Amino acid sequence: MNIIMSGLEHSMAPLSLREKLSFTKQQTAEMVRRVRSFPHISGCVLISTCNRTELYLSCCGEQNPGELLCRAAGTEYAPYQDAFVTLAGHKAAEHLMEVAAGLRSRIFGENQIISQVRNAVALAREAGTTDPVLETLFCCAVSAGKEVRTKVKLNALPTSAASMAVDLLEKKLGDLKGKKALVIGNGEMGRLSASLLQQKGCTVSVTLRTYRHGQTIVPPGCGVVPYEDRFLRMAGCDILLSATTSPHYTVTVEQLHGVSRLPAVMVDLAIPRDIQPEAGQLDGVALYNVDDLGSRLENRTVPPEVTAILRAQMENFYRWLNYKDCMASVDSLKEAIVSRLLTARELQEGLSEAEIIELSVNKTVDLLVTGLAERITSENLTRCESKIRLHTTGRPVVS
Repeated sequence: MNIIMSGLEHSMAPLSLREKLSFTKQQTAEMVRRVRSFPHISGCVLISTCNRTELYLSCCGEQNPGELLCRAAGTEYAPYQDAFVTLAGHKAAEHLMEVAAGLRSRIFGENQIISQVRNAVALAREAGTTDPVLETLFCCAVSAGKEVRTKVKLNALPTSAASMAVDLLEKKLGDLKGKKALVIGNGEMGRLSASLLQQKGCTVSVTLRTYRHGQTIVPPGCGVVPYEDRFLRMAGCDILLSATTSPHYTVTVEQLHGVSRLPAVMVDLAIPRDIQPEAGQLDGVALYNVDDLGSRLENRTVPPEVTAILRAQMENFYRWLNYKDCMASVDSLKEAIVSRLLTARELQEGLSEAEIIELSVNKTVDLLVTGLAERITSENLTRCESKIRLHTTGRPVVS
């Protein structure tokens, strides 16, 4: 069984391409079901975030995950042919470990990526598209990411797109204290953005599609405005920030023409984009998207502790994979040994039950030792004996 992945990353593919293959949770579930239905695919998991789209396959033979994803999405593959990065085997597994650890994020050591990787495999599991190989690989990757985050400080700087957006706003507007901001979207990114703006002294309003007290989380200190009234509240704001999961524009140029005074700075943290790109051409408006936030490339040296953590999880995965592959041959091995024993002359000579058992064990061990002569070591045999005695007597072998 092969492991192959194809990915679009912020460093390789422009936003105009990434947003066409960016999916909501519901769309992601549908994509993996479609990909799983293609021939020779045992399992698939799709990671879709604002900075990357990556499809992981467990499959037979040669496959092109990027091409399969485009086919599932009903999109031509040709424009993406040079944008996709495709990796197989050890390199694909290593890439996922690095992604989960935040080493390949726009923001070095990003915290959100761990939950995004975990959610991706959970969504695939619910859709019925995972298999033991991908389940184990993603479990090891999430473990690696969690261990890196808890044991190693990769970056002393803020680690989210929202914090970078606030940094950008401070550069463009100066002190944010007293500025008015409207945040469209009450998901994780929207709430974090609103909280950071409020902490900087902004008067912040957050849109809600439906607002019922006690059922929706509103960042402390922030006001609430119904989503359908967003353009009324937008008038007179200094800042507009949008971060929804909508597949369509939440703010169009036509709608903005009806706003008496437009925000001077608009920040679009969504992929696909929330704010129609042409809005940046309106008088007095500066529009920025996630690619305009830049990439914090400084201090990208990977500490040796991180390398050790990733290596250990890679070893865990390949140890399990080797065991799984070996188990696939066990039944055939059993059949071969049974067939060999049944033809043994000694077992046809009327031996007692105890003698038959002893003879069978002796011949089985002899057959195994002979067949594995080039790989067997005294240390491994002693370890095997210890495990057998532990299960039999409760006491391991004492050297």
